Amino acid sequence: MIMPAFKTLRTTLLASAIGLASLQGFASEGDSATAAASLAELQQRWAEINYTLPPDEQAAAFSRLGDQAEQLVKRYPDAAELHIWAGIIRSTEAGASGGLGALGLVKQAKKELETALELNPLALDGSTYTSLGALYYQVPGWPLGFGDEQKAEWHLQRALAINPEGIDSLYFWGDYLHEQGRDEEARQALERALMAAPRPGRELADSGRRDDIHQLMSELQ
Repeated sequence: MIMPAFKTLRTTLLASAIGLASLQGFASEGDSATAAASLAELQQRWAEINYTLPPDEQAAAFSRLGDQAEQLVKRYPDAAELHIWAGIIRSTEAGASGGLGALGLVKQAKKELETALELNPLALDGSTYTSLGALYYQVPGWPLGFGDEQKAEWHLQRALAINPEGIDSLYFWGDYLHEQGRDEEARQALERALMAAPRPGRELADSGRRDDIHQLMSELQ
């Protein structure tokens, strides 16, 4: 049996730029610094793949980056931030690759994000809630997947409670509202997202996300 095509997963959230102090639970300052540098590399490479590579090259590149993230998670298992990005990368890979392997990838992403939630629900300004919320409304529901609109809304609203002016928390809330046919509310969320403060060191990510927002606004009724 051929699995029906996944709804195309939109680009998963980008977390805020981080400082060393945001990485907790390390035995030494050196470990924290190394993990923070590795996380910054994952973030930057994700943006490069997502916003500069041709679509037919993205799945393979995300797969390699996902493998790199998994190795970092094994090395630093208590770093919620790395689990978040392992989940982000695998979920975006699922959207880029599609097909039969996508379901396995989003399940893997969900597991990483749930681990991050257990470790530190406030990591990266509550980005775990945004990522999980995005998965819940973009992945098919039972029997193919775990999609659940009620869980999606709960997680996205929780993300907004933690980071009410974040470009990603507002973007995904607006996208969810559009999916629900609530376009006027979606427009208000997206207009707020465009006013979000720039993230130092995340210029490519911010530029790409603003393009996503403008594209989505063009689809509103």
